Amino acid sequence: MSPALIRLLHLVSPTLPVGAYTYSQGLEWAVETHMVNNEVTALAWISDCLAFGIARFEAIYLAHMLVAWEQGDMTRLAELDAEFIASRESAELRAETLQMGYSLSRLLTDLASFSAPPKAGFSQPSFPLAWSCAAAAWAIPVHDAIGGYLWAWAENQVMAAVKAVPLGQTAGQRMLLALGQRIPALAEEAAVADIETTCNVLPAFAIACSCHETQYTRLFRS
Repeated sequence: MSPALIRLLHLVSPTLPVGAYTYSQGLEWAVETHMVNNEVTALAWISDCLAFGIARFEAIYLAHMLVAWEQGDMTRLAELDAEFIASRESAELRAETLQMGYSLSRLLTDLASFSAPPKAGFSQPSFPLAWSCAAAAWAIPVHDAIGGYLWAWAENQVMAAVKAVPLGQTAGQRMLLALGQRIPALAEEAAVADIETTCNVLPAFAIACSCHETQYTRLFRS
C-alpha cells in the first residue's frame, strides 16, 4: 500500500474534523417535502446530484486546482477559488464551503508533518481549494484524488439520508455500492474536462438548498 493511498484514506475519512456530517445540501428539505421518502428516491436524488452536479462542476474545479497547485500557479488558484465560491446557489452552501475550507486549512496548519502552506494567502479558502492543497502536497494521483472526493461527498449524502428519511444501515450500504459503481467513470471524465465544459444547473437542488434555509425543524446546517 502506497503512502499516497494512506493519505487519500485520511482525507476522505468521515472522521476528518471539518464538519461535513452536519450538512445535507438540500437533501433534508427534499425529505421534508416527501420528494425523498425511501431508499429508491434517496438513491435517485443523490445519484443525480452526483452525476449532473458534483462531478460535472465541483470535481472539474478540483481537478484544475490540483494542476494549479502542482504548477505553483497561485494566480490561477485564486481565480478558480473565486469562481467556485461565486457558484454556490444559496447562502448556506456558500457558508458550508467556507467553513469546511477554513476548518481543513486550520487542521493542515496544525499538523506538524504537513509542509505545504494550506492557506497560501487565501483568507477564506473554499473546501475544494484546501482539499486540493492537501491532495497535491501528499502526491495523491489526480484520478484517485477526484474519485476519493466524489466518494466522500456520496458517503456524506448517504449518511444524511439514513438519518433524515430514515433508512436502515443495510439500505445505506446498498446505496453506497450503487454510487460507487458510477464514481470511477465520473472521476475519469472530470480529470480531463476543460473548465469551460462545467455545468452547475440543477434547479431542484438549488431550490431545495434555498428552501432549507427557512425550514422550521432541521437536523442539518444545509
